[in-house]
Amino acid sequence: MANNRGRRRRFGAIRRLPSGRFQARYPGPDGVMRPAPRTFETMTEADDWLAEKQTEVRKGDWRDPEAGAVNFRVYADKWVEDRELGVLTVDLYRYLLDAHLLPTFGDDNLDEITPPRVRAWRTERLRTGAKTATAKAYRLLKAVMETAVDDELIRRNPCRIKGAGAEKAKERPIATVAQVDALADAIGVRWRLMVYLGAYGPTRPEELAGLRRRDVDLDALKVTIRVAEPERTNGRRAPGETKSEAGVRTIHLPSFLEREVRWHMESFAEDGPDGLVFVGERGAPFRRSTFGRYWRKARAVVGLPSNFRFYDLRHTGHTLSTRSGATLKDTMTRAGQSSEKAAMRYQHSEDARQQEVAGMLDRSVRKARRAVARKSKDQASGTDVARDD
Repeated sequence: MANNRGRRRRFGAIRRLPSGRFQARYPGPDGVMRPAPRTFETMTEADDWLAEKQTEVRKGDWRDPEAGAVNFRVYADKWVEDRELGVLTVDLYRYLLDAHLLPTFGDDNLDEITPPRVRAWRTERLRTGAKTATAKAYRLLKAVMETAVDDELIRRNPCRIKGAGAEKAKERPIATVAQVDALADAIGVRWRLMVYLGAYGPTRPEELAGLRRRDVDLDALKVTIRVAEPERTNGRRAPGETKSEAGVRTIHLPSFLEREVRWHMESFAEDGPDGLVFVGERGAPFRRSTFGRYWRKARAVVGLPSNFRFYDLRHTGHTLSTRSGATLKDTMTRAGQSSEKAAMRYQHSEDARQQEVAGMLDRSVRKARRAVARKSKDQASGTDVARDD
């Protein structure tokens, strides 16, 4: 069929419909004839549209219009399944999908998720006050849709909001030495060493959950973190590697903890080299929910804010170590953290330096404790004098 310019069309075909509008069809690279998604008022409009499709095919930019007709729920589930993710990451992604993404996009095809819809979804989620969860969910959505682009199911990623995936975490609170001691006293004899190792290790709760008797060297007063056993949302432990390669480390403890460590190992740790260091009252691995009850009660007794988490003890330890003279690299090594910069990721603080850091931390805590003791003594003396008067 010739076009209205009198030339024989070499790509696609146009026909006039009974309605008077024009329908265009074109062959994809696979040879299958595909109709335009809409009809045109004039033949010129239809001809121009075919020219655009021909250019896409020639440049290799053409995408099958049916490719994006893949359900988001199905694609996202497969996306999570195909990746080698840690169990806690899988739990997190499943939660973000179920609670934040699928209620809005679960019934949509990939090509139906557009930038305006993503913006509207984010605005709605932010109105609920869930800023951190919304940022995490946005990052997940962006990652899934980016893979869809790579799979040539959609042309562009609809997640284009600058900074939408950034989490603006508030400055975490820290405890004083006196508050750490008060927490240890209030939480009970079985759990007090967890508080001290969380602050002066500093160790993560999942690392403490996986700590074995063979990992504790009483003579050298050091613990070796080899594994992590985080608790999943279903309550089951998930033994595995530490959060990062830097998580595998040996931590020299300040000498003021020697008595605490020896007493705990004698009183509560399981027997044998593979015996757990921390177990519940019934001799089973402790549950996060059980420890959480003790933690919340102790926190209230001490008067710390309700948003003070066990993880904040690590922040306390960081701060005290830095004040004691430790460098950033020292504290990173001690806490088992990896730097965001690749240049720092493989740098390690030597073992001798870690012993020095433990010594500085020991002196810092002892000094703070003496100050608290002197203050209490002075207050008591002042009260006595007032009574004598």
